[in-house]
Amino acid sequence: MSATSGAAYAPNPVPAPVVEPGEFVFAATSLDHGHVYGMCEGLAGAGGTLKWVYDPDPAKVENMRKKFPDVRVARSEAEILDDAEVRLVAGAAVTSERAPLGLRVIEAGKDYFTDKAPLTTLDQLAAAREATARTGQKYAVYYSERIHVEAAVLAEQLIDRGAIGRVLQVMGLGPHRLGTGRPDWFFEKEKYGGILCDIGSHNFDQMLHYAGAKDAEISHAAIANYHHPDHPELDDFGEAGIVMDNGATGYVRVDWFTPDGLSTWGDGRTVILGTDGYIELRKYVNVGTGEGGGHVFLVDGEGEHHLVANGQVGFPYFGQLILDCLERTENAMTQEHAFKAAELSVLAQRQARVLTP
Repeated sequence: MSATSGAAYAPNPVPAPVVEPGEFVFAATSLDHGHVYGMCEGLAGAGGTLKWVYDPDPAKVENMRKKFPDVRVARSEAEILDDAEVRLVAGAAVTSERAPLGLRVIEAGKDYFTDKAPLTTLDQLAAAREATARTGQKYAVYYSERIHVEAAVLAEQLIDRGAIGRVLQVMGLGPHRLGTGRPDWFFEKEKYGGILCDIGSHNFDQMLHYAGAKDAEISHAAIANYHHPDHPELDDFGEAGIVMDNGATGYVRVDWFTPDGLSTWGDGRTVILGTDGYIELRKYVNVGTGEGGGHVFLVDGEGEHHLVANGQVGFPYFGQLILDCLERTENAMTQEHAFKAAELSVLAQRQARVLTP
């Protein structure tokens, strides 16, 4: 921590592993997005044991083996689904294929952990809701910009303690760098779902969570392809506003315009306004300072506070998810919240005004 000390602003203790090796066995498949490595590392850090990996691309499998040398290489997805020891399957498939994979996992009697966005259509959402309600299996979602960022976790802890009073508004900025080497599916709207459905889903999760809301209506949405005519199906800009069921509001802006001069892939920020103060998260970089990311700025009735979260907070979601799978509880994230953030993402994308010149 820096600039501020004291129990009122200190994080909760860093979570320890919740199970011993071999007590919670999981597998990984469909390694189409790099988030799958963070998903597996989070589960392993909480005590989970990665037993299997499968992908038809040997290069992707080899990358996973570099991070998890003891993992076994399955010959097929079916080999994973047929293993009774496997309790959960993690996957980062092409976005439009995440729901079909999840349904196969659930029908095999296992819990599912998918990268965001967890689905791309309302029909997929309805099928996922039906499957989880019928079977009791989980369809967990890796909304990494909240659950796997220490600044975001610390903000949740401070809000829960009443540090800024009742939350009135949550604003999220999610700029990304497009870079080079993106796969073809990344530029096909039917497959990636559109920018508000895809990277916007992080922010719908955060708006609902930090405000303590269960539902919301889209008040405004817009998308555009401002600067990438060579990829006509790419949304390089998106924004949306919501009004939540408790009266709080939210705003998200996502884009693919991170300049090359930034030291990281995106200057992701969140501003949370409360009745008694406000919080700003500079998650990945504090521009121009060389200080890196993990910054929480809190202004309350006592003064101005600068907290540095990286290395201090940990990631309680993963241990909570493991225990939820073992004990059939919902402490990491409720199923309805995971689906509601996805629903709002799809609705915002569908309702968006197209601003492309």
